[in-house]
Amino acid sequence: MRRLALGTRTDLPVPSRLWDIVAVRLSGSHDALREGTALGIVLATGIWVWLAAVDALAGQPFHTFSVLGGITAFTIVHYLLNIAYGVVVVSAVHGATREPSLAIAVVFGVVTLEIAFAMVTVLLSNLGLGARAWVGIFGGSLIGTGLCLFLLSRRHSLVALVREADSQHAAR
Repeated sequence: MRRLALGTRTDLPVPSRLWDIVAVRLSGSHDALREGTALGIVLATGIWVWLAAVDALAGQPFHTFSVLGGITAFTIVHYLLNIAYGVVVVSAVHGATREPSLAIAVVFGVVTLEIAFAMVTVLLSNLGLGARAWVGIFGGSLIGTGLCLFLLSRRHSLVALVREADSQHAAR
């Protein structure tokens, strides 16, 4: 039986312990559903905290959440979407280990998703969030993408997958 473990070490300084907490380790073979769910939960939490911090620093706590449907509705939808995203990304990375050319599609998908977030940010900036949408929404998507890449690179050799896909493509 495989168990999801979130590691912690108390002998490290606080920032190092933070990375250990979010470093998802799964014993046994890779399981896209479990690994993706854990990744999605970590990403959703990081982005949620970012949005709450941006609102608090702007002097309007939870304003973004209110504009996007309320704290409860936003949180539920946010976590579900991030879990789905995590499962899809982890499945694609696992697929890229079997078929390296899929790594190029993953990179294209991430870039496309960031462009989509930029378009959503433009809409939200005109629908009640103003300029703070760029810091909160688009900044949160960039933080989520960076966190996702960091966590996945600790478990999978992403750079090697992209290089292998590129060399395979160049050989054709």
